[in-house]
Amino acid sequence: MTVPPTISRNDPILVSGAGGFIGGSLVRYLQEEGFANLRATDIKPVDEWHQVLPGVDNRVGDLRSLETCREAVRGIAHIYNLACDMGGMGFIEANRAACMISVLINTHLLLAAKDEGVKRHFYASSACVYNVDLQRNSEVTALREEDAYPALPEDGYGWEKLFSERMCRNFHEDFGIETRVARYHNVYGPHGTYTGGREKAPAAICRKVAAAKLAGDDEIEIWGDGEQTRSFTYIDDCLYGTTRLMESDALDPINIGSSELVTINQLVDTVEEIAGVRLRRRYNLDAPKGVRGRNSDNKLIRERLGWEPSTPLSVGLERTYAWIYDELKASARLSRRAVVSR
Repeated sequence: MTVPPTISRNDPILVSGAGGFIGGSLVRYLQEEGFANLRATDIKPVDEWHQVLPGVDNRVGDLRSLETCREAVRGIAHIYNLACDMGGMGFIEANRAACMISVLINTHLLLAAKDEGVKRHFYASSACVYNVDLQRNSEVTALREEDAYPALPEDGYGWEKLFSERMCRNFHEDFGIETRVARYHNVYGPHGTYTGGREKAPAAICRKVAAAKLAGDDEIEIWGDGEQTRSFTYIDDCLYGTTRLMESDALDPINIGSSELVTINQLVDTVEEIAGVRLRRRYNLDAPKGVRGRNSDNKLIRERLGWEPSTPLSVGLERTYAWIYDELKASARLSRRAVVSR
């Protein structure tokens, strides 16, 4: 099935959360695809953005404010909303209220979109909306979109995402805005957060293995027993799926996730093989672990878009590890120079 383009390359597009990993990567992807009228906004100062692209209207603002949303949306035809306060499981479990406050961003963007006559609004949701009772076994059955109800999502972050999904649906039904919702499953890749507490498992493991190799250490810490399972979605698949979904006629939420299920131990095995090392593993059973198992059922995305994420984990991790290794090596080099210059 081919999805015909429905958005002109000249239409003005807003990407919110553009200072983050997926948002910044999306701005770059849209620019490379020939979209010429891009506006990017984030709460962080521009010098803290993951990527800053030339030829883009880059703005700083707090989209929890309705007035800031009105300014950001003025003159815009389509919105990709990726703005939220989030991170890996360590951050989510320790910052539930902060995650919930992100509901203001999507709510205010939709209100501004209604008043400004925006045509399409994309919302980046998450697999954290799924009922946690379905994810208590590492041999999890892949999650279908209908498995979000009856609702029992991840506390804080998952509830915010599920509520915002319904807000999108209601704004479509009441005001005619074409809304699209993707449920992302563990997106990773180069330019992603890999340190500081907000990183997710692939980036965290790549960083730990790379740091151990650079330092000559022989041990890394693993959160949990390593037998919890996940699927991980490479950034290129995420971006392609996001834009395909935006240009489709699919109103209901759709999974954008790999269906390649692995344990965390298998994830570590793969990164070690890429790095050419074997490390002892110290399992921290008291660390945040999230659900026991989670995987993406891709029947619906194949039916609606004629496509599904297909980048093998080994391929995506090889690119991600190389980028993080180079970042750590460059940082260590700068630190040595700073010491010498004192």
